[in-house]
Amino acid sequence: MFGYFTGKEHALVISNHKSDIDWLVGWVLAQRSGCLGSTLAVMKKSSKFLPVIGWSMWFSEYVFLERSWAKDESTLKSGLERLKDFPRPFWLALFVEGTRFTQAKLLAAQEYAASTGLPVPRNVLIPRTKGFVSAVNHMRSFVPAIYDVTVAVPKSQRPPTMMGIFKGQPSVVHVHIKRHIMEELPETDDGIGHWCREVFVAKDDLLDKYLAGDTFGDVELQDTGRPKKSLLVVITWSCLLIFGALKFFQWSSLLSSWKGITFSAAGLALVTILMHIFILFSQSERSTPAKVAPARPKNGGAPSKTSQDKEH
Repeated sequence: MFGYFTGKEHALVISNHKSDIDWLVGWVLAQRSGCLGSTLAVMKKSSKFLPVIGWSMWFSEYVFLERSWAKDESTLKSGLERLKDFPRPFWLALFVEGTRFTQAKLLAAQEYAASTGLPVPRNVLIPRTKGFVSAVNHMRSFVPAIYDVTVAVPKSQRPPTMMGIFKGQPSVVHVHIKRHIMEELPETDDGIGHWCREVFVAKDDLLDKYLAGDTFGDVELQDTGRPKKSLLVVITWSCLLIFGALKFFQWSSLLSSWKGITFSAAGLALVTILMHIFILFSQSERSTPAKVAPARPKNGGAPSKTSQDKEH
């Protein structure tokens, strides 16, 4: 599928949330499909305060949620409405698990599934379907496809992290993409939610197959390549920034005295430390702990309002 439809149509992208840099994996896919400039995502609100990366998401009009459906429903609706007249093919990424995967969160999800009669997950978390249902209902009329993305890391590789990227550590990630036609989804909210949960059951099985042999089965791996145009853009901007920085230091005379050198070094060290702190606090191990929603009563009663508000 990759390369035939991608970059040529609007798409809602759903994916398992495997690592700290899944957003970067999405950026790479979008860049190699020619639609990086029109790729958006639904993110937690705190992400927009991350230096440089979070700011770029904010300026690109990503949709930021607070993980409370009572507050997020109108925010998501207005964000989706803005996309109706989007002038270019766009991707909107939605991590329907609601949080990044960790073993602690998997145990909580397994406990919840066992108590409610849902399929017990092994490699993914249980999707929170309210946001997905809302997205489908609002986008059905102008988005033709859903891209079902499965992200997997080979057993021989360490999970990629932001800190690893800044340290120059290489990462290997394999991605499986399946295209679903939006018109084929159920019409009712319950039906859409059930469809989403079934997709994640199938995704769980696919990851079982991958973990058994570092492959998605009979599906042939495709190398998406590295566009030379993007490399040229990066080199050009890097040269311009380096040239500008050298001219600034020359103009300001910061490097012409020990005082100026000390001031410049202190400023660089402060920025590095702040970036390090922000990255540490954004890692999956420090993200919001998983909360097991209360099991439904034996008599078939509905879950509490608090439980419903948190599921999105």
